[in-house]
Amino acid sequence: MDSHYNSQVSLPARASTNFFAAMLIHPQFDPIAVAIGPLAVRWYGLMYVLAFTAFILLGRWRIRAHPQTRWSKAELDDLLFWGVLGVVLGGRLGQVLFYEPGYYFSHPEDILAVWKGGMSFHGGLIGVLLALARHASKTGRRFLEVGDFVAPLVPLGLMFGRIGNFINGELWGRPADPALPWAMIFPQAGDDIPRHPSQLYQAGLEGLALFVILWLYTARPRPVGAASGLFLIGYGVFRFIAEYFRTPDDGILGYMTFNTSMGQWLSLPMILIGLWMFVNAKARAAG
Repeated sequence: MDSHYNSQVSLPARASTNFFAAMLIHPQFDPIAVAIGPLAVRWYGLMYVLAFTAFILLGRWRIRAHPQTRWSKAELDDLLFWGVLGVVLGGRLGQVLFYEPGYYFSHPEDILAVWKGGMSFHGGLIGVLLALARHASKTGRRFLEVGDFVAPLVPLGLMFGRIGNFINGELWGRPADPALPWAMIFPQAGDDIPRHPSQLYQAGLEGLALFVILWLYTARPRPVGAASGLFLIGYGVFRFIAEYFRTPDDGILGYMTFNTSMGQWLSLPMILIGLWMFVNAKARAAG
């Protein structure tokens, strides 16, 4: 760890007592949200339920508000089913291959243990893109048309996912200045270093802020591909920023070239592709 933060934590006994009394400590939530007999619902799973519920409710609202899109509830339900498979399978495989291949190849029995956490957004995105492609092929819609409809329905789900990370006390942030009012000690990190609650930063940026931007932008008709491009730009930029406050994932990865993380390197292509899509959508509409 950075020696600056170690020196901040290594305080005299009396000062140290006052320091920790004033410091926020992660609440250490019980991972089980609800238990009825042998049935246990974990917080992480509950966040996924909220994410998919938000998707279906927002999608149905958009279908009613914008009948010109010719979407039906049956289409939305079908897309959600395949999208869930894409998120879960793609997200888990992305975590295994992109972030922690050493651990999972040594512990293959944990690959399917999704209830323990560990889902890669970029892997999940690949799974969702395959689900969108399937839906476009099945319905005869253009791929980007499907992407534009889905784009504003996704960010709130991302927000719930990051809240789930915070509840689990995982994916904690990089060391923070102890004077930061919301700096927090995560006991799971195995130290007493105050850190950024980066999960909440990501919930606010990649989740709530991106949702507001996309929801307002798509409130009226836009060129085909523009909303999809804006989603890639917005997520990529917000994720790139948030990664400066997040500790890189465990495994063979850590800080990479220029003190960046794998999450940042995977976000760069998203930003570039999103810019290309957005500019081309505008040019086609103008032209």
